[in-house]
Amino acid sequence: MRLESFVRGSWTAPGQELAEVRSAVTSDVVAQVVSGGLDMGEVLAYARQVGGPNLRRLTFHQRAELLKRLAIYLTERKEQLYKISYQTGTTRSDNFIDVDGGIGTLFVYASKGRRELPNSTFLLDGSVEPLSKAGSFVGQHVLTSLNGVAVHINAYNFPCWGMLEKLAPALLAGVPVVTKPATITSYVAHALVRMIAESGILPEGALQCVIGSTGDLFDHLTCQDVVSFTGSADTAQKLQRHPVIAREAVRFIAERDSLNAAILAPDAGPGTPEFDLFVKEVAKEMTVKAGQKCTAIRRAIAPNAHVPAVIDALRERLSKVQIGNPELENVRMGPVVGLGQRRDVLAQVEKLRAEADIVVGDLENFNVEGADRERGAFMPPLVLHCPDPIRATNVHRVEAFGPVCTVMGYDGLDEAVTLANRGDGSLVASLYTYDPGAAADLVFGVGAFHGRLVLIDRDCAKEQTGHGSPMPHMVHGGPGRAGGGEELGGMRGVHHYMQRTALQGSPGMLSKVTQSWIKGAPAIEKDRHPFRYHFEDLEIGQTFVSKLRTITLEDIEHFAEFTGDTFYAHMSEEATKDHPFFPGRVAHGYLLLSFAAGLFVDPDPGPVLANYGLDSLRFIKPVQPGEAIKVRLTAKAKSPRNEQYGEVRWDVEITTDKDETVANYELLTMNAVRP
Repeated sequence: MRLESFVRGSWTAPGQELAEVRSAVTSDVVAQVVSGGLDMGEVLAYARQVGGPNLRRLTFHQRAELLKRLAIYLTERKEQLYKISYQTGTTRSDNFIDVDGGIGTLFVYASKGRRELPNSTFLLDGSVEPLSKAGSFVGQHVLTSLNGVAVHINAYNFPCWGMLEKLAPALLAGVPVVTKPATITSYVAHALVRMIAESGILPEGALQCVIGSTGDLFDHLTCQDVVSFTGSADTAQKLQRHPVIAREAVRFIAERDSLNAAILAPDAGPGTPEFDLFVKEVAKEMTVKAGQKCTAIRRAIAPNAHVPAVIDALRERLSKVQIGNPELENVRMGPVVGLGQRRDVLAQVEKLRAEADIVVGDLENFNVEGADRERGAFMPPLVLHCPDPIRATNVHRVEAFGPVCTVMGYDGLDEAVTLANRGDGSLVASLYTYDPGAAADLVFGVGAFHGRLVLIDRDCAKEQTGHGSPMPHMVHGGPGRAGGGEELGGMRGVHHYMQRTALQGSPGMLSKVTQSWIKGAPAIEKDRHPFRYHFEDLEIGQTFVSKLRTITLEDIEHFAEFTGDTFYAHMSEEATKDHPFFPGRVAHGYLLLSFAAGLFVDPDPGPVLANYGLDSLRFIKPVQPGEAIKVRLTAKAKSPRNEQYGEVRWDVEITTDKDETVANYELLTMNAVRP
């Protein structure tokens, strides 16, 4: 295959520089990469001038729908990606992680976008902040889409997932993407981009793909752009030091080298489920993708008394791993991505051997099924043992990015914490214990040095996703050596591509600007009850104020008998003497809510289809028998859902006849669209 770049809406390869990409299995040439000749300024301008506006005119819900459609489209064609990916050395189960994992991330962000984001083009961030005594000056933070480009520079080991896990939150945020895959597996990423382009699902300019060199792309970045890099620490540092990154304060996210650890607690000795889970997970992380995962376990930390048993168990488990042609069903581990990568892994192993001995694996004698061992980039899983990890340095600094792990022992949890943190920042550590005390000591001992901690025990064994599986709902990233950035993390990942801005002004003005009513803004009172208006006819700020209702002692006692809620504050004057909150017998909070509903509800069939919940309920002042209450109901915000109905958020305040606030909350209803 001759790989071209997809830029400015078409496939092109104007450069002259050719690079051959070889199969990890056979070393045969599988693709030619053409570099150079692209005007990177025009590539970025196209994204800003075409892709950005096309995305930003869509709401979050519409962007989420695009992600869902794209995920379905790719699911129907994933077998094509599987077939191409075998040449990278990955087995079918490896490809499931890469291909299906990437598609799954699209589905997750599509779902979260519909459920957690409004059907609008901006986000409110946090509550309204009062900034003046009388309430005429308030503040509100908003999040808006950056007017730039998301430049994604991806690693070779996950050409599908690596692209899609960055693409999903960027597109949901309304920011176009220029993706740059690693050359050695670019033919897989190229096939994925071609599928996306042929689908016609994404708006014009939303995605471009640069194959080969990025040239002078960084020279054209601005403060509105985001660079997200995955790869080595050396490359990340070079990119981050680019003068334009510093001058323009370009947002830079890095996910890089990480000496991740698995920690076996003292209670999890041989014979316990946690010991077996530890051994299983270490072996799996060594062999999945031939250990070429940024989250793979590089250091297996166990109590000194259990180290021999750990090594023996790993030897037995790894002896059953069949190495060979990844297309064969019985092969569990394929080669590393290429001969150059194998040379690099072996060079790093030599550095580790200055402080550790190979105790499992033989570089000279191992079997390869269905392939030529000399032509492919095959190597066996290697377990090393470091007898003195406290004094050692290389085992905490050198990463052999392949099927390699070092076992090391500790005495006491404090020493285990010290060893784990010697990695100077990791993406993930996994903890194996059934002792909550040990788990807490480890979590709060190593937490500051790790982006994610996985607590694996017998209770979650069947459903846990594993040490090395970042989930789109949770943060993926880590401090220090791991890069200091974050990818994914649910809505946190979306916010990376948005600007937080503080708005300050009058409640009326900010209500109009943010399309969300703020207390103190003008209320709109009309002749008809607001429940009589269809979704599109209801105005933000439309208000209904009820008549008064007096709360009687009979009301309270009947509610107590009817519901079974006979809490003493409602039933006994004597029990409330000297009470810090209650001046005597008081009405139930839920009685007040029930009476409030009776005061503001419009009973006849109409546009309000359903009440489906309330948020932010607070009881402010207790109500005693003989006091009267009333309700103010104000349309706070609207969010379209589909062609039949939309969500209305109501601001509700219960007050006394003296205008003292009793309770406030937000009511959610589904209102019909006008037929």
